[in-house]
Amino acid sequence: MNTLALGPAWLDPDYLLEQFGLIGLLVIVFAESGLLIGFFLPGDSLLFTTGLLVTTGVLDTPLWLVCTLVCIAAIVGDQVGYLFGRKVGPALFKRPDSKLFKQENVEKAHDFFEKYGPKSLVLARFVPIVRTFTPIIAGVSRMNYRSFITFNIIGGVLWGAGVTLLGASLGKIDFVHKNIEAILILIVLISVLPIVVEYLRARGKGKKAAAAEAADGASPAPQRGRHAKR
Repeated sequence: MNTLALGPAWLDPDYLLEQFGLIGLLVIVFAESGLLIGFFLPGDSLLFTTGLLVTTGVLDTPLWLVCTLVCIAAIVGDQVGYLFGRKVGPALFKRPDSKLFKQENVEKAHDFFEKYGPKSLVLARFVPIVRTFTPIIAGVSRMNYRSFITFNIIGGVLWGAGVTLLGASLGKIDFVHKNIEAILILIVLISVLPIVVEYLRARGKGKKAAAAEAADGASPAPQRGRHAKR
């Protein structure tokens, strides 16, 4: 199956699975779930493609085993991210920007965590970039470990098994086979949609705040009283 490379060729899900197989898939899921270097990896489209390849017989590993291993990799990845966050702590927010690290990604995940609380560990699984940094932020915030484990498992199963099973289910449909490139692009667009919405919302708030400040600055000065000296 030839799919459209969504970015560099080495980020194309079909290429990754062909070159590195199931082991490569698990490493990528682990890295994207909790390592700072994994935020750019194509998790959603990779899991979808894996399910599709399993159901079509291109990958001969049983679907239940793939889903189980993917869930374990996702859960363990978040676990490592949490422990990293607890160890690094506030120093993470002072780390300078580099080619692979952007402070805005940490702040975005922090805001996401503050907004949704523990359930952010589940929601963040379906948001690229945010899912990499959220378990780290949970560790920085010293979230209750029992709560973290609970939501980590729920999120890991829903995302890891859910997206893979979705690919396996749709892989049986001829339309998906004929339009796999468009399907993968659609998955990427859907996965980044929350980030776009959040960006536009924040931009809108910024414009309103700037307009309010400008209006306050342009307001006339209070008039002097009748008995003020001339």
